[in-house]
Amino acid sequence: MKGDSGGAAGKIVTLGGVGGDSHSVGLIILSRILQRAGYTVRYTGIQCSVTELCEAARGADAVLVSNMDGHARHYLADLREARAESCGDGARWYLGGHPAVSVTDSTVTELTALGFHRVFLGHVEPAKTLAVLAADLADRPAVRGTGRPHRAPGGRSVAFHGAVERSFAEERDEVLHQWHTGHEARDLAENAEVLLRRANFAAAQHEADRNGELLIQPRTGVADHDGQRALFHALRAAGADVLSFQIDSLTRNNAYAQIEMLRKGAAADGPQPHLNGYPAVNHGARAMRRITAEFSDVPFQVRHSTRDPRLLAELSFAAGISAFEGGPITYNLPYFRDYHPLEAMASWRYVDRLAALYWRRFGIVVDREFFGVLTACLVPPCLAVAVNVLEALLAAAEGVRSVSLGYAEQGNRAQDIAAIRVLRRLGREYLDRFSHGNVAVYTVFHQYMGAFPTDTSKAIAVLLGSAGTARLSGAHRMMLKSYVEATRIPSACDNSDSLKLARKAIDDTAAATAGAEAAEAEEELLIREARALLEAALRLGEGDPARSVAAAIEAGVIDVPFSPSRWNAARTVSVRDLTGAVRLADVGGLPLPPDLVAFHRDRVRRRLREERRPLEQVVEADILEIARGRFASWPLRMPAGRQRRSSKRSESRP
Repeated sequence: MKGDSGGAAGKIVTLGGVGGDSHSVGLIILSRILQRAGYTVRYTGIQCSVTELCEAARGADAVLVSNMDGHARHYLADLREARAESCGDGARWYLGGHPAVSVTDSTVTELTALGFHRVFLGHVEPAKTLAVLAADLADRPAVRGTGRPHRAPGGRSVAFHGAVERSFAEERDEVLHQWHTGHEARDLAENAEVLLRRANFAAAQHEADRNGELLIQPRTGVADHDGQRALFHALRAAGADVLSFQIDSLTRNNAYAQIEMLRKGAAADGPQPHLNGYPAVNHGARAMRRITAEFSDVPFQVRHSTRDPRLLAELSFAAGISAFEGGPITYNLPYFRDYHPLEAMASWRYVDRLAALYWRRFGIVVDREFFGVLTACLVPPCLAVAVNVLEALLAAAEGVRSVSLGYAEQGNRAQDIAAIRVLRRLGREYLDRFSHGNVAVYTVFHQYMGAFPTDTSKAIAVLLGSAGTARLSGAHRMMLKSYVEATRIPSACDNSDSLKLARKAIDDTAAATAGAEAAEAEEELLIREARALLEAALRLGEGDPARSVAAAIEAGVIDVPFSPSRWNAARTVSVRDLTGAVRLADVGGLPLPPDLVAFHRDRVRRRLREERRPLEQVVEADILEIARGRFASWPLRMPAGRQRRSSKRSESRP
């Protein structure tokens, strides 16, 4: 991609994100592209406040603000006033991403009125961003403000002073007082009666395991109670095996008071949605019970990425929901820029203790799932495996009896199959090693979690090919995507159609064995990589998984590419090899054996020799080209020319 480096020279661009959803991958890529075009970039990271943006805007020529959860009006309500007070009018301000949950003819005008010169709805290609900036800034001299140069959030030396030690009962009382609906979850015996009258999530997975079946689970979350019910009815009719409440991004940041304001505004304005998911804490356990009672034969799960998940867990279990996703690594490093690992561990320890309490007192198994998706794009499978196993050990130590280990498809079928197999294999091995042989282990395959293609035929190809890979992997459950999600918020009909397409692809793949040999080779490679990370982490924690997590993050043994977290080492660099498999261009602090490091370097070197362009541009292409639909087939395959040139070289294994 060529940028107008002449026009950009001397120009300063501030780039940052607002809102509860993390979108660090796209922002980091855009930051690199802007720098390569000649701009000086002040990258403020994600989840910025208006004050932080205005501080970073001093002396800038342009300010690019991204919002992905649709609540830009909420986060940026004070921007115009703040700009007038602290920023002046020197810079041009731009808003992009997905800044509105719903779009009308007046949306752009309303968002512009917040204090922006231009507003973009939906994905904008980097080339267009560069062209707009070049045109807008061409005839103006670079702004030279008097404010101090802005430094992006960073540094890993701030100490966490720890949670105050108190009994579980004392902590529970505090948690239930976080919001007025908390009292609805207080009676554990009553909650247990509700759970016993609902389908159990772990039992459904056990049955699927016994029968060799793959459960399909769509993502479903809308703001209002009736809309959620209607969506569940449509998905159940289409054949969904598992249903989930997808929680809104304000709940994920525990902003219950702000949600109440938005809900009241929605009631006044009519049926237009004002949230990007289901606000479970605000609705409360009693409202959710009415829904779960209506579908008592279907197991439910709550999916969220909440910073403090304790009250949400309480209300979820009280509503008859027997599965809860998240953990102190997988719901921290991919989502938050400044959430200390020890603070996260304290919150998630409560959730695990609560889940275990239902088992000890009432014999009810609550499944705990871990979000091995991480940052979704170019995630080395060894990292996904290692963090899943560590979180499983933490949960089991508190008494959890069922764990689900998640993984996001990367696109190379052999590697993706291997990842699911290794998740179960090492999950079982390490749980047994730590005397948790009574804990059940299940695996979850997430269909491709990067940006979906805007071209419908390409999106359907990803959906179908992904479903086939999920079936071949032996996963117990598949998280469904929708083929229209790149172009609009999926309707109930869109989700139902996607489910039916995926089901047919799974059935058609049931007897296939293609790629088995390649998957076995990847499996043995991945076993060695993941074991190396796990053993190093456990050594740092002197054999204690709880101590190992924070120590491994601090040492860079756990280092997630594109993480927004200040606690993440940010030294690893990943890229695809010629087969589409994810390899490590820079292992950073990952303690892989020398022969495995050499293997990764060799695979990356071959790809770069083929591409004849710098590594960072190849990484950018690997992330952006799927959304652009620039792939021949899914799962990914080498183009014919590359196949001929590299076939003789691709058999080497460490």
